[in-house]
Amino acid sequence: MEKIAVLKALKEIGLVPVLRAESVDKAMSLAGAIADGGVTVLEVTMTVPGAIQVMRQLAQQRPDILIGAGTVLDAETARMCILEGAQFVVSPALNLQTIEMCHRYSIAVLPGALTPTEIVTAWQAGADVVKVFPASALGGAKYLTALKGPLPHVELIPTGGVSLATAKEFLEAGAFALGVGSDLVNAKAMAEGKPEVVTDSARKYLAIVKEFRESKK
Repeated sequence: MEKIAVLKALKEIGLVPVLRAESVDKAMSLAGAIADGGVTVLEVTMTVPGAIQVMRQLAQQRPDILIGAGTVLDAETARMCILEGAQFVVSPALNLQTIEMCHRYSIAVLPGALTPTEIVTAWQAGADVVKVFPASALGGAKYLTALKGPLPHVELIPTGGVSLATAKEFLEAGAFALGVGSDLVNAKAMAEGKPEVVTDSARKYLAIVKEFRESKK
């Protein structure tokens, strides 16, 4: 999938679940439960043991899922993930060499930043979208609203503090999409043999995004 199509899919779905798990098998089960709820985008973090194997298996077994690599801290890791099937690269911080590497492979890159200076630096360096992390630390949706005032042209994905209760607020604040962690990627529910909890949450998030988008037509 070309980068422009990847970015279009990210915006249309409006969610980027941040997958953290204790093993490859648990990660694959979580990915399946999320996709069953209609959310076909997934950020596999490098903190998952065997993260590269997860990406490889997803690329082979679940071509319906748009696979992203998360917690990518350097260009070498970005390249490795891209070669294993990652179609976008996300980081909690700003590393200019990682942006350059993603440009070399024409892969969407979403570096992390928090302050206005960091966000503008990331955007000017060629970020496709800037991940505002941790968004909750500086006021959540209100902080995003404050950022979009002087920076309306910068696409932002808030991560940290996004939940079913706050999702609409972040969308109203101008989020390009929502980075969602444990509120959706519920490892506890999976451990208890309740994948339907994760699937149901995915459907609820999609419903919030859909309702918001329809209200703006």
